[in-house]
Amino acid sequence: MTTLRTSELTGNDNYFEDFRPGAVFRHARGKTVEAIDNVQITNLVMNTAEGHFNEDAMRKQGGIFDRRVCFGGVSIALVVGLAAQDTAENALAELGMDKIRLKEPVFHGDTLYACSQVLAVEDGEREDAGVVTFHHWGLNQDDKVVFEGERRVLIKRRSHWADN
Repeated sequence: MTTLRTSELTGNDNYFEDFRPGAVFRHARGKTVEAIDNVQITNLVMNTAEGHFNEDAMRKQGGIFDRRVCFGGVSIALVVGLAAQDTAENALAELGMDKIRLKEPVFHGDTLYACSQVLAVEDGEREDAGVVTFHHWGLNQDDKVVFEGERRVLIKRRSHWADN
């Protein structure tokens, strides 16, 4: 399995033709999860689970966590966002996500990083693009996997778009 650091990639290396099954990327940036990231999205989607927005309740209830835990949708969005520079710059459409697993809790102050592996490259029905399937991992600052999932993306072909 070939591991590429994103510093070895350029904006010209993420067309459909550039992806090879088995290639693994450790994406360049990390993102520290702020309270606003979690609470704002939790409220916008009307998630009523107090564990995401009520610190007092979490301290008093004596449950699994003694502080607010990030809404899983926030963790997923941050990891996919961190991977996007390398996996979506030439995307025409997001086709779907599957096999999502939230494996460890994420808390305010945790820093997330992303890795991706190319699972499949398919020609598809369009001559100007093809479908790439990625497996994404989100890791926290302790290298614990907090998220895994697969994502299918319709990506431009260089041979069609770069010359036009």
